[in-house]
Amino acid sequence: MIRAEHELHQRRLGRNVGVAVSLVALVVIVLGLTFVKVTRGGAAAMEGFDHAVRPAMTTSEGGN
Repeated sequence: MIRAEHELHQRRLGRNVGVAVSLVALVVIVLGLTFVKVTRGGAAAMEGFDHAVRPAMTTSEGGN
């Protein structure tokens, strides 16, 4: 079987590889940032971002 590739196929392959590399890089960046955020503070550091008041997080203002 004779199979001739047109130059258009090579250009599309190059674009597809470029898009795949870009998507993989984006996923790696998001996973890396997530990993760093979770490991630096754990659950205690992320507790302040859930918009719920917790008595353990408040400070006493009256000096009691």
